[in-house]
Amino acid sequence: LATYVIAANAFVLARAAPHTFGADDVPSREVAIVLGAKVAHGEPSAVLADRLQCAEELHRSGRVGKILVTGDRSSPGYDEPTVMAAWLRAHGVPDEDVLIDPAGFRTHDSMQRAAAVFGVKDAIVCTQAFHLSRAIVLARGFGIDAVGVPADRRPYRGARRFALRETISRAFAFAEQTALVRAVRRG
Repeated sequence: LATYVIAANAFVLARAAPHTFGADDVPSREVAIVLGAKVAHGEPSAVLADRLQCAEELHRSGRVGKILVTGDRSSPGYDEPTVMAAWLRAHGVPDEDVLIDPAGFRTHDSMQRAAAVFGVKDAIVCTQAFHLSRAIVLARGFGIDAVGVPADRRPYRGARRFALRETISRAFAFAEQTALVRAVRRG
């Protein structure tokens, strides 16, 4: 199991590396995809606020035309995408440039829905460095010409926990993408 996790992580990191850019170097795309994270009392967490700021800056610079916010809205009391959209609007992004996906319960779902439901063909993914490789590989696996920009703007509380969780999540993503590729090949 440990060998599989190590190999899967190496594969995901290597596969995403050529598609990872700094904010000043990233090629333009139609859409920025902002992946959900914790919200509390109608406000984004530090992690989520930095993802949103990354997308807003890309929009303001003209590198993207639309921003897709995708997150968890599974219960009446918890609504990541609405908080995300409100943050973007408060920071000057016009309503017509904000797309809202309320069923992005995990990164895999968000990328699958970006392609299938929202018709995203190319995108810049805005998330933290620890999460970016997996997000890029999943997006590309669903046919999105995805590149990514690390949204890290500060140290994050719980960073070690995030890194450990991501190591496991990359192994799962690798398994899901491998199964997806096999299914497509079988037709």
